[in-house]
Amino acid sequence: MKRILLTLLFFSILFTTVWSANVDTVTVFSKTMQKQIKAIVITPESYSKSTSKFPVLYLLHGHGGDQTSWGNTSEVKEISDTHNMIVVTPDGHQSSWYFDSPVDSTFKYETYITEELIDWIDRNYKTISTREGRAITGLSMGGHGGLYLAFRNQDIFGACGSMSGGVDIRPFPNNWGLSERLGKQSEYPENWEKNTVINQLYLLTPNSLKIIIDCGTDDFFYKVNEKLHEELLYRNIPHDYISRPGVHNWDYWKNSIKYQALYFSEYFKSTNKQK
Repeated sequence: MKRILLTLLFFSILFTTVWSANVDTVTVFSKTMQKQIKAIVITPESYSKSTSKFPVLYLLHGHGGDQTSWGNTSEVKEISDTHNMIVVTPDGHQSSWYFDSPVDSTFKYETYITEELIDWIDRNYKTISTREGRAITGLSMGGHGGLYLAFRNQDIFGACGSMSGGVDIRPFPNNWGLSERLGKQSEYPENWEKNTVINQLYLLTPNSLKIIIDCGTDDFFYKVNEKLHEELLYRNIPHDYISRPGVHNWDYWKNSIKYQALYFSEYFKSTNKQK
């Protein structure tokens, strides 16, 4: 009987674990795009009682998603509490690809995130407002965004990552609204060359950024991730690269983000001494 009660108690604790991270839905006005844009901000349980400043992980959604794609998952609350970090999940539009569109002036998502959103977060939350206190990653389209934004804005981000990222968009000229943001590849090839992650590597020097890349071996983006990994090796750019069985789905990403959160947490600990 005692063993049965202990077993029941164990499973009761296991299945009733509630992460105490606080979830805010905020609205930030973009002067660049002249519209209100939502984001979800997750703060750890310790946030309200602490006088310390906290590192921030910007977590980007994929094509077709919005701020709730990551923001409503239990994994993100767990990450915030476990690693004592703020997590921001912005709405990057269903198909922005997180760059400033050269053909549509109403899409300026690089400017929005790197200038407007980060400034608003730093003014309204207790953040470590330096590159040493910021990391960015995302899934699929957001994986492209995580690397693209960090490579191009190394004064803002100290660490970055990608999960199943579209790290080379050129092999996919007819997919995911890309031609609406860049123009048709056959007509505007220079736009595609300038805005694909793999062509941003010239901006990197060894150890200028902490980089982690993760992609499943059965993912349709696997080959372009392998190519990016090989090019980083060729250029002597240190990075972590994870390749394991998996496809382009949430089962993979909910596991992947746990590895990446630990990676970013170690980076924050190595660069910041929180009081």
